[in-house]
Amino acid sequence: MQRYGMTIPFDGLPLAEQRDRIAELADLGYTDVWSAEADGADAFTPLALTSVWAPTLRLGTAIVPAYTRGPACLAQSVGSMAQAAPGRFVLGIGSSSDVIVERWNGIEFDKPYARVRDTLRFLRTALTGDKVTEDYETFSVRGFRLKALPPEPVPILVAALRAGMLRLAGREGDGAIINWLSADDVATVAPIVREFGDDKEIVARIFVAPSEDAETVRNFGRFAIAAYLNVPVYRAFHEWMGRTEALAGMWDAWTAGDRQAALAAIPDEVVDQLIVHGSPSQCRAHIQRYIDNGVTTPALAVLPFPGIDAHAAARDLAPTSQA
Repeated sequence: MQRYGMTIPFDGLPLAEQRDRIAELADLGYTDVWSAEADGADAFTPLALTSVWAPTLRLGTAIVPAYTRGPACLAQSVGSMAQAAPGRFVLGIGSSSDVIVERWNGIEFDKPYARVRDTLRFLRTALTGDKVTEDYETFSVRGFRLKALPPEPVPILVAALRAGMLRLAGREGDGAIINWLSADDVATVAPIVREFGDDKEIVARIFVAPSEDAETVRNFGRFAIAAYLNVPVYRAFHEWMGRTEALAGMWDAWTAGDRQAALAAIPDEVVDQLIVHGSPSQCRAHIQRYIDNGVTTPALAVLPFPGIDAHAAARDLAPTSQA
């Protein structure tokens, strides 16, 4: 079965007013909903509501930072979600970024690879109900036993950019969550995860702006790209992806403190690679390229640009619209 997901909650509406829109996703042919966690809603509350509003949808986090909850607290959240939606919950964890972890949460962003690895290993044990007493590289746990046990195993996906984390996702996780990359980039990263098995899931958060006003999409897309790709982990990823020449002007201007020059330096071709836009049929064709190159689960994230209605976009991009 080809999975097809949407990011929730939708922008612009309080959570309590999103029931009908989220419930409609199942009727539109979506199989999944995926939450994120940065500066809006937390990752778990929208999924807990959806577990009741749309009881056929699979629920996933893309992602929960490995730093911002203690290991035991995170295990409790995972166990609770798994009990609320038996067999329908997927945990996506990742390092997040220094901005979210350090600047916004006051937690040292130290040893991100090790922190994600240790959190994954801890959860593998804790979610079985075994007592955990362990010194990991980045934290220690003494005598914790989870009481809210999942009735079924919870798949754990790892948010991954470069080769080390991609291999962790394949070797110890059930797959990877990839983000801010082009359809062509998938052909580079997917095989690294699948070195450890062809059954590994690859979820891609795909940023979409279904609009034929390319100028507006590119102008606002530059703001979104600058906000992410100047974060060190994303800069390193796109250097690895071969965009150093294309993005050097943005990085240099950003470092110099000239935000306007940084935005102006982002080429149209980079916006077009990283943000899916155009008519709904053009968007669906672009999303299909991600699938063809190795994505098993596209998780669409509708960008709140002028002229774009997230509810209409969800309908226009739905699997039932692809006939």
